[in-house]
Amino acid sequence: MTAARAQAVEGRATSEGQTTAEMAPGGMFGLTEEQVSEFGLTFGLTGFILFMLFIIWNLARESKAGRLGTFVLFFVLAFGMLGFIAKQILTWFLDI
Repeated sequence: MTAARAQAVEGRATSEGQTTAEMAPGGMFGLTEEQVSEFGLTFGLTGFILFMLFIIWNLARESKAGRLGTFVLFFVLAFGMLGFIAKQILTWFLDI
């Protein structure tokens, strides 16, 4: 195996002979994979949960569900989100 082929197998080789890992030591935008995933879980999932709550509220409003119906819709449809949020709080609190 030639030296260029061995370098291409280890990582993508550039025209200068550097691998992509040597060019960008910090990862994407200077952030590590752990930081990117933590950002996505914190802000991306929060936005998605808020959007789902808006959808539930809009569904209750358009169906004219009333107070009890709105409560039931929020309780049933948002119960899974509540479990995920509780898991995040417990892992943060217990530092797991």
